[in-house]
Amino acid sequence: MNYLVIPDKFKGSLTANEVIKSITNGLQRVDKSSSVKSILASDGGDGFLEAVACKIMVQKIYVDTVNPLGDKLRAYYLLNKDTKTAYVELAKASGLELLKAKERSAKNTSTFGTGLLIKDAIKKGATNIYIGLGGSASTDAGMGLAAALGYSFVNEDGMLLNPIGDNLSKVFKIERNATVTILNRIKFYAVNDVDNPLFGENGAAKVYAKQKGATEKDIESLDKGLEYFNSVIKHSLLLDHSFVPGAGAAGGTAYGLKTFFNAEFISGIKFLLELAEVPKILKSNKIDYIVTGEGKIDSQTNNGKLVKGVVDLANQYNIPVVAICGKLDANEADLNVMGLNNVLEIYNPKKGVNYSINNAAKLVEDGIFNFFSASRRKTQKKVKVSNIFTKFNIF
Repeated sequence: MNYLVIPDKFKGSLTANEVIKSITNGLQRVDKSSSVKSILASDGGDGFLEAVACKIMVQKIYVDTVNPLGDKLRAYYLLNKDTKTAYVELAKASGLELLKAKERSAKNTSTFGTGLLIKDAIKKGATNIYIGLGGSASTDAGMGLAAALGYSFVNEDGMLLNPIGDNLSKVFKIERNATVTILNRIKFYAVNDVDNPLFGENGAAKVYAKQKGATEKDIESLDKGLEYFNSVIKHSLLLDHSFVPGAGAAGGTAYGLKTFFNAEFISGIKFLLELAEVPKILKSNKIDYIVTGEGKIDSQTNNGKLVKGVVDLANQYNIPVVAICGKLDANEADLNVMGLNNVLEIYNPKKGVNYSINNAAKLVEDGIFNFFSASRRKTQKKVKVSNIFTKFNIF
């Protein structure tokens, strides 16, 4: 059997590389003669730089910057001097994982630190900048990033505003310094992992702000702030990108990149799968199964996440996909829309979430082993949606 393994990370428990190792171990326990190829990929969120570094000759550039709350931080981006191309991962300076649970606050955080990384890349000669979005801690519509690169946001009294989500609704005037014109020669690419608009029921605040520490009151306030901020943009810059698919990515950072820097939106999944030459692999090799996965498979998976991208690509070549996840929070109808017929879940409700997190590597390996052992015995060729525990009783 020939397998291609392309998982995302299991946030909070396993890196993508660790997931690959567990899946590979499970497959080789079934049959040591199996051919297992693996791809380190990302949907543009956490792990973006690692996926790029696997395929492109780049230099790691460390910079003194700040975290989402403005505290000092040392982070890095990647630079290819020959092509004058920089690769920046928003999560490195503006990511949720940089904050303790009690520090998380969608209304008090900013993307300013990511802007400082981009600023350094431009100083070092980069004229093409790819920004991997995902895993953000803020809902500031990219205001912080723009502030780091020469924009100023002023309230009605003429006071300079701190570029955080809570101040979106206080912006009265947008100013830019002379250096902003230099940015016209820079080509920005927002490597996007979702399709959400800026505001509204499916917007940045209402879908993602809760996981960033926002209360219900905060969410309503942020959503109104995003809508108001867009009205200021329409009035002052005569632009409205609020409902461009993906504008709501990373708390609206994608919107800010497009509005202030004319960034092109590109699919993170497509970009990285092509970078890893996955289509070429599928054309030139007989692959029996593709195995993918992520920490949680739910309705958001269908909004441009890695698993969805892998499934869509596999369908082009009629290759079956098996997905394994930490937690499955989608019904059969949802999974049918995603094109997922084989889903394995390692979460055991009798043992709790912490057990799954602490033992994820072994659980993934055992889950894969049990599924493919059963398939090999032809007792179960496909698993329609399902909890791996009830199917295989692996505990």
